[in-house]
Amino acid sequence: MNDIENSVAQHYGSGDLLERILAGLAATGADMARLGPDDLAPVDEFHLGGRNATAYALSKMALRADHHVLDVGCGIGGATRHIAKQVGCKVTGIDLTPEYIATAKTLAEMTGQGDRVSYEVASALAMPFDDETFDAAITLHVAMNIRDRATLYGEIARVLKPGATLCIYDVMKKGDEALSFPVPWAETPETSHLTTPEEMRTLLGDARFSVQDADDRTEFAREFFRQIQAAAAGGPPPLGVHILMGANAREKIGNTIENLESGRIAPVQMIARLAE
Repeated sequence: MNDIENSVAQHYGSGDLLERILAGLAATGADMARLGPDDLAPVDEFHLGGRNATAYALSKMALRADHHVLDVGCGIGGATRHIAKQVGCKVTGIDLTPEYIATAKTLAEMTGQGDRVSYEVASALAMPFDDETFDAAITLHVAMNIRDRATLYGEIARVLKPGATLCIYDVMKKGDEALSFPVPWAETPETSHLTTPEEMRTLLGDARFSVQDADDRTEFAREFFRQIQAAAAGGPPPLGVHILMGANAREKIGNTIENLESGRIAPVQMIARLAE
């Protein structure tokens, strides 16, 4: 890893993540002997909208049971397990943070999905896969930490089969006003690298992708934040993405809302197709 990748991995790793997730599950009354992906949904979907955003992305991808899907920046594997359960396909996830990958593997086994999902610690800029390995790829709130977008999308194109679908759901930049930090993806501006939707189209085109659909999900994000603020009115729930964000989770969420409402950022989903 380079210095930036090490900073990103350290930003997300905490050292006791699995223990805190298991404690949260126990507090919710989950049956630990019969744990399913839905039990984990409040914590393992670390992007705006959580499970609902993943389901929406999945609805746009036309995946099949015989597909092999790549999740670039999979976190603790929530999206991989949801896709595997809903579609019945094989899903591979990569992430820079070793603790996330170790947690993802444990949760996959605990939910009985170890035969359909697999995980590796790897950089999205140099993936350990052969050319044309995957039928589709998804990346959810990952590229905000990556400055070298040209290499990122070129590398994704390399490991996808011709004609494959790529779903991107990222926080994107709007305007030139500086963001308020910290935010969930970065403590400081040094590891935050947002692009505009227009820049994204150019980057994807250079990597031989054509954008089939683009969806600004700002209103969806606003409703999501209203819901989590209502749910946290009496204090944070026992299981939620605040577990992944650390002690300053409240500040990160507040800054994200401020950035969103001021028009500095927007969550955007793009569906792109790799050239044949």
